[in-house]
Amino acid sequence: MTDLVTHEVLFTAHTDGRDLALSEIEVALPGTVHRGWLAPDVGWVTLAGGWPDLVTRFTQRPPIFCRHICPAHVRIPLVQADGDLDALVCESGSLAGLLGPEPFSVQTRLLGSGWPYGPFDVNTRLAEVFARRGAPVDVRHPVQVVSVVLAPDEAFLGVSRAIDNLSDWAGGARRFRRDPDQISRAEFKLLEALEVFALDPPAEGLVLDLGAAPGGWTRVMRSFGAAVVAVDPADLAPALARDPGVRHVRALAQDYLPTEQQRFSAIVNDMRMDARDSARLMGMAAQSLDPVGWAVMTLKLPKERTAQVLSAALTLLRRHTVVTGVRQLFHNRSEVTVAMRSRSACRPANGG
Repeated sequence: MTDLVTHEVLFTAHTDGRDLALSEIEVALPGTVHRGWLAPDVGWVTLAGGWPDLVTRFTQRPPIFCRHICPAHVRIPLVQADGDLDALVCESGSLAGLLGPEPFSVQTRLLGSGWPYGPFDVNTRLAEVFARRGAPVDVRHPVQVVSVVLAPDEAFLGVSRAIDNLSDWAGGARRFRRDPDQISRAEFKLLEALEVFALDPPAEGLVLDLGAAPGGWTRVMRSFGAAVVAVDPADLAPALARDPGVRHVRALAQDYLPTEQQRFSAIVNDMRMDARDSARLMGMAAQSLDPVGWAVMTLKLPKERTAQVLSAALTLLRRHTVVTGVRQLFHNRSEVTVAMRSRSACRPANGG
């Protein structure tokens, strides 16, 4: 893909974490100017450097609160009429040279209301333009992305590698189809975490679910085949209560101690608890994690002193685990998701 340096970048974050997301960009490239919010969760900046500089800095130090970033190589005036599509087609031709031979997709976001056309209409028209360069369209697994963000009076278009956008999904909005047996929407958080952190769900072995009720995360783990120890004084969903692969321990998570013989292939935790207390609890539980196992948890964050509380919680987790990823995922709200590995997995085989 041919590169054309641009200083204009759009970024997406949850509204609770958008100021922290902006700060991540400003720290990565000091001197960056915030141009405003195109929507409550979409920001616009002029970088003190180019798009490749931001990509490099975020590769070296992945952001937590920036969910999605994309370059804005061109800006096109809009009037929210059918003629906008012709204008987009005309102007996008100048970007076609940025596209390489790898598979691409067009990802369109419409901000606000009153649009006489939808994302599908934009995607279809622009895909035809860019496909003329010889690159195949692949909506599910694009290597390159044509990002199109339409504000009421202006369109922002940019071309980039999908991996550089932090997410393959438009705006980082990863959506899952609802399962008819779904117990709670919290299941989406775990499914997204497995995907983002590239975690292999255990098909056998034992999983520990701390604060399990009503059982959404337990159900996800059972769907992959592993048995689950679900710890919570409250009731589990009836289907889980009848499941012989689920052992329900009616206790507070902080009162539950695994036996010395128990080893878990995975530990999950989505409890509503102060982030630091939850981190201490996970640190203790992680001592029962299999050497090749992993753990995932959410850390609930306060509106005040958010960064300080998160830093303290991560410090506590790192005493007992190797933190492999921290992100505010699309399905998170006032929280972040943390992925961890057992410390023993990182020790040399000879113990040296």
